[in-house]
Amino acid sequence: MIVKNVEKKENNTAVFSVESDAAEFEAAVQAAYLKNKSQIYIPGFRKGKAPRQIVEGMYGHEVFYQDALDELAPKAYELGLKEAELRVVGAPSITEVNITDERTAAYTFSVELYPVVTLGQYKGLKAEKASVKVSAADVDEEIERIRKRNARQISVDDRAAQMGDTAKIDFDGYLNGERFEGGKAEGYSLKLGSGSFVPGFEEQLVGMKLGEEKDIDITFPEEYTPELAGKAVVFKIKLHELTVDELPALDDDFAQDVSEFDTLKEYKESVRKDLEKKAEEKAESDFRSEIMRQAVENLDVTVPEAMIAEKAEEILRNYASNFGMNSREMSLDQLKQMMGLDDASMNQTIRPAAEFQVKNDLLLEAVIDAEKIECSEEETKEYLNKIAENYGVKAEEIESYFGKDFIEAEQKKEKAANLIFKSAKAGKATKAAKVEKAEEKAEKPAKAAKTAKTAKTEEKEPKASKTTKTAKTAKTEKTEEKAEKPAKAAKTTKTTKKTAEE
Repeated sequence: MIVKNVEKKENNTAVFSVESDAAEFEAAVQAAYLKNKSQIYIPGFRKGKAPRQIVEGMYGHEVFYQDALDELAPKAYELGLKEAELRVVGAPSITEVNITDERTAAYTFSVELYPVVTLGQYKGLKAEKASVKVSAADVDEEIERIRKRNARQISVDDRAAQMGDTAKIDFDGYLNGERFEGGKAEGYSLKLGSGSFVPGFEEQLVGMKLGEEKDIDITFPEEYTPELAGKAVVFKIKLHELTVDELPALDDDFAQDVSEFDTLKEYKESVRKDLEKKAEEKAESDFRSEIMRQAVENLDVTVPEAMIAEKAEEILRNYASNFGMNSREMSLDQLKQMMGLDDASMNQTIRPAAEFQVKNDLLLEAVIDAEKIECSEEETKEYLNKIAENYGVKAEEIESYFGKDFIEAEQKKEKAANLIFKSAKAGKATKAAKVEKAEEKAEKPAKAAKTAKTAKTEEKEPKASKTTKTAKTAKTEKTEEKAEKPAKAAKTTKTTKKTAEE
């Protein structure tokens, strides 16, 4: 094969041509015949036994050309990338395929090039860092939460329902006299005042007595599922049981029950230290996130759409795996449907985080090159041992699962990030943020499952994207962060065949 006409274009794309010789094309045609002959029936021959010349005589000499072209395309593409020394992203497009008069195959490929990155300021950046102050009220509030988690449920049978009670109820919802889907449950435990049901529902249970049945009128909020948004409905309610939380006494016995400390005083001091540690970690995390956001914002790069799309898919698949979905076996369209997403919601919820993470990786790669960051064998060994210790596996398992190159690349990214952080200073930001943090725009893409349609969906804040990735254990799914491998079979967008005159 011969590579020729390599042309880099202004829009960060390139085109190149690769032509096979006649012998290579003939070998591919013969391979296509051998692959397909068992399915070919020609009168006068047993199935799969007809010679190639006979098959071509009946169906035309081009009958095996498409399979031959498909066979040669990946080899031509790989050779073109190697000889032209191109670093590309995404899958190529085959813009033209010709079979010449000399029975050679000529391909023209169009590829998107890896982006050119120009670093802006990444050292000496400044950002505000929250001061850590834990008050006695903070400690008391945390201990009160712990008391509530350790509360006992006490049955109440001598009074009516009050806010703060947990009511076990049956409810049955009707819209225009007809039951609606998701509006019925039996023996449902509802904490009155929790706000977990639609406005007005819990309030109308106050005053009910055990065994009492009651109809309540509810109007669903305008921002609700379309079939119920803004609709007036009636719920038939029956109260079966009332319980209240009995908090444990705040004394030394409580401290001994929930901790390793003997006295309440010692326990409070431990809680204070834990709160201080968490506050310091959050302050440091927020500081680093802002420093990294500034460094990314200072970057000059045009990110190819293929890189953003690939990262968005990776984020979605990783998120789906948290819910036990084997997302690797689903197509992207199937996964989006399972998660209740369309293209518009993907662009709104996932794309901003994906674009930020891609730029983050490009930044770190550029810093690695600029600072000539390397990792010694001893450093890599220490890095592996640290990860292995964190995840409770052997270092050899991690290295075997992810490969040495991937691990070293991640280690270099970590060193690059640390270089940025160590040079940063706490103080007034280097410059005002022009945009929101992209990672903070990301919302969790899945719709939270509802216990019943009367229950509100609880929305959790998304986790900020990590600056660098930490290799997962061999027991988890391998990430798809490794360098993209070229597609084995590129799709032909335009095929022009010239056949030899027989």
